[in-house]
Amino acid sequence: MPFADPSPRLVDTTMLYAPRGGGVKRYLTAKRAWLAKARPGVRHTLVAPGPRDFHDGHGRVSIYAAPLPFGDGYRWPLSKATWMERLIRQNPSIIEAGDPYTPGLAAQKAGARLGVPVVGFCHTDLGALAALMIGDWAEKPVRRRWAAIYRDFDQAVAPSRFVADRLIESGVTSAIALPLGVDTDLFHPGQADREAVRRELGLGPGHRLLVFAGRPAREKRIDVLVDAVERLGEPYVLVLVGAGEAAAPSDRVVAAPYQTDPARLARILASCDAFVHANDAEPFGLVVLEAMACGLPVVGVDAGGVAESVDEAVGQLAPRSDGPALAEAIAALFERDMVEVGRAARRRTEARHGWAGVFEQLAAIYARLTGDAAFVTPPAGLPRSSR
Repeated sequence: MPFADPSPRLVDTTMLYAPRGGGVKRYLTAKRAWLAKARPGVRHTLVAPGPRDFHDGHGRVSIYAAPLPFGDGYRWPLSKATWMERLIRQNPSIIEAGDPYTPGLAAQKAGARLGVPVVGFCHTDLGALAALMIGDWAEKPVRRRWAAIYRDFDQAVAPSRFVADRLIESGVTSAIALPLGVDTDLFHPGQADREAVRRELGLGPGHRLLVFAGRPAREKRIDVLVDAVERLGEPYVLVLVGAGEAAAPSDRVVAAPYQTDPARLARILASCDAFVHANDAEPFGLVVLEAMACGLPVVGVDAGGVAESVDEAVGQLAPRSDGPALAEAIAALFERDMVEVGRAARRRTEARHGWAGVFEQLAAIYARLTGDAAFVTPPAGLPRSSR
């Protein structure tokens, strides 16, 4: 009779995972690394869409899904039944779904079939996204459906108070806010290589480099960033990492390719002067923390998840997401002691946003739902991870 491994298995599943994926991919990558180091007794499997069905034998499973047109590498799974069966095959102790789409709905069905709990991590405010992409009329019906799905999870978790409040207001009364973290060793001011980066971008030492990194998606409001830098004029330049194709042509904009290596992204961020973010409905904005960890002040909008990470101590908030307001906030920031604001941003990420603290809290949720102490108890001889 084959040996049955008694250790618990966490299965993460989401369609928000792609070669050029953003915050969700970095969250899952960081969680996987933390589990391997701090909870080696917990087995972990990631089930995500891919160009073919594949299992690497080390906890990574892909299920074929067709690519989304203009989807920047994302794929849309169609069959809940296929996805559910693949999840069941992993024999999970608990499932975490990172979306309310096919994988999330399949996770709920798999959990019900197996009798195991399912966590819904809400990385996207679908109502706000529908209003932006379709029109204001779509927000209410989409939000109702969104809330109905998250009520069916055993626990809904959000990356910010902003999203958790949206869930609670919509009837998901048990939603928990769990802000995400950042690798403060990787994203560090010491990654800066200012002269070389400016030379590579074709810029001189006198330019003031504003940087944004992310997908070229409509909700990122790249048009607002371009409008702001155009209004500011010399010596400001906007560096768009991975999002350049969403920008209108401008002499004030430099496009840099998407960085698959986080260390290369950290090098660019740390070599700029300030990070700018125009999305006023951002669920969290992990890249904002990465910029802060690199010692950059942040200019954002006083709304959404970004406003929970940024205040006057670490940057400047514009009252609304438009070019004039953002340009005014950027100009005001550069009137201040930029070095000290950047240092404050770094200190805040070190004090509040280490990944270990985030995953300790998440592991406690897993332990509560499963009743398995292995999620919160490191193996003998392994110290509890520090926050």
